[in-house]
Parts: sequence; structure tokens; C-alpha cells
Amino acid sequence: MTSEVLIRTEGQVGRITLNRPQALHALTTAMCREMIAVLQAWREDAAVALVMIDHAGERGFCAGGDIRALVDSVAQGGEAADEFFFTEYQLDHLIFGYPKPILALMDGVVMGGGAGISLPARFRVATERTRFAMPETGIGLFPDVGACWLLARMPDHAGAWLALTGARIDPADCELLGIVTDFVESGRLEAFKAAVIAEPARVEALLAEYEGDAGRPEFAARQDQIGRLFGAPSLEALLAGLESDGSEWALEQRRIILSKSPLCSAVAFRHLAEAGRTENFAQVMEREYRIAVRLIRRPDFAEGVRATIIDKDQKPRWTPAALAEVTEAMVDEIFAPLPPERSWAPLP
Repeated sequence: MTSEVLIRTEGQVGRITLNRPQALHALTTAMCREMIAVLQAWREDAAVALVMIDHAGERGFCAGGDIRALVDSVAQGGEAADEFFFTEYQLDHLIFGYPKPILALMDGVVMGGGAGISLPARFRVATERTRFAMPETGIGLFPDVGACWLLARMPDHAGAWLALTGARIDPADCELLGIVTDFVESGRLEAFKAAVIAEPARVEALLAEYEGDAGRPEFAARQDQIGRLFGAPSLEALLAGLESDGSEWALEQRRIILSKSPLCSAVAFRHLAEAGRTENFAQVMEREYRIAVRLIRRPDFAEGVRATIIDKDQKPRWTPAALAEVTEAMVDEIFAPLPPERSWAPLP
């Protein structure tokens, strides 16, 4: 059986290659465990100077977690889904505080869990094929994996726009918003990898040598408008502002948000605000675990996956069906602390 994560050292570079191309490298608990184990070993290994994370094939970096497996788990009680989120978040936190440079090659689709293992890396490289999105509110979840740490700190409320609409953005926008640190054309990627393996200490100089032109960011044309409309004090005020703006673009953003799970949109809005006020990444992850284990047990998760991934009719029937039916008490319940024995904690 072929391993779903290819792990090896080349020179002084520890290499982690996601290897589930048929599933767009969707993460499983076993994959997360493998990455945790090797990162812990390499952290203490003086022979490893840098870690490189990439993917096999050309279909995309990582589309997120294995959603179908999570739905199946919830139908049987959800313990395996809880274990997945617990382990995945420990991996994300490990990468965030890793003492050695990590280079993530975000070539192709980067969504959900793919953001979790790349955004905390010190060096994040896009190619012309990179497409980034956090589309979770459309499947009954919320932007997790620590992504809101960065989304909440983006200029002009760009993070709120990404989190609430699930907008898919290109490498130029990713570079402008700090999602990626560098751009290398896909045709030069293998040569760049070889150069880094040969001289990992020169990674920053090599990034400069191989740097390409990502083009003009489309976000720049909407930056002022997004900054004005997506900084509203409440989700209701944000939607009202989009309606009042009246432009075709604003009305389309409103339509998109209203097509998502109302409960998950309300959760995402609050989580983004709280992540922006939280100075400790582990606290963000602990909060996310509370939210995740509760949302997967609500009807919107199974229904969102059915409508977008299984039946693909794009006609989810949300519960509650409208934002006006989402109460503050519902959201409070999702954010409430878990009992100590069930709470998330980072690796020792």
C-alpha cells in the first residue's frame, strides 16, 4: 500500500509530501499523526536544517480534511471526527511554533486543512496555479485550522470577506494579503526545490532568485469597498450595508453569504472577531476545537456536505433556515467551554 505521506530527508532538508492525489490530498488523522511524529523527530535532529512541505502530482496542494469520513463518523457518534480535529489542530499548532524554518509549496488548490499546514509556515510559496479559499460556511462548518489568526489580521477586513463568502483568490491576491510570502512559476518549482535541498541555508536568497511576477491583484480594485463594507459591527449590519451599497458586486456578495449556513456564518463572524483579540495561537485552537466538535453534530454539516459534495444539487436546507432565526444563545452554546477531560490542548 502506498503511503499517503511521503517522508524522507534529502541533504539537510526534511521533506513531507502529501500523497493522496485522487482526493486532492485531503487530510486524515493518520496523515496528521505521521507529520506530527516526524516534525517532532526533526526538531531534535541537528542534521535537519529546514522542512519542506509539498504534494505529489499536479491536482493541488490540499483541499482540506476528509469531509466524507467526518460525516460517516458523526453518523456513528463522532468520536473519530473529534480525534481528527484534535490531532489536526495539534499539527497546525506544532507548525506555528516550529523552531526550524518550514517551507510550504502551495501549488494548486489550498483550502481548509491545507491552509492549516501552510499558513503557519515561515515561507509560503504560491505558483500561478494557486487558488486559496476557506469555503467552510457552505458545508456547515467554519473557517478553522487557525486560519482566522491570519484572516483577522488582514488589511481592510479582507479576512471577513474571505471567511463569510468563501471567495477563491489567485496568487496575486494571496501575496497582497500575506497568505503567501513568495511566488515561483510552476515550471521553475522543481529547480527551486533542488536548489533549496542543495543549500537550505540560502532559502531566502533562493526565493529572491526564483521570484516570479504573480500579476496584478484583483483585490486591490475592491480593497476600499471591502474595507468599508466588511468591517461592520455585526453580521446583520454587514448584510444591510451590502444591500445599501446597491452595486452589482455588493449585492452578489450578499447573495453568496445568504446562501451559506446562517448559523455557521454567525459563528464565523464571532470567531473572527475573537481571534483578532486573542494574542495566543493555542487559545485560538482551543476555541476552534470547541466549535468544531459541536458544529459537526448539528444538521447543517451533514446537509451541507450532501448538497455540495454528495448529491451536488447546491440546494442545502439549513437549520435554522435564516439568520433572523439564529439566536445569541445558539452561538453562545457552540462557543461554551468543554469539560476539562474533553478540551483540546497542544502537544507537550
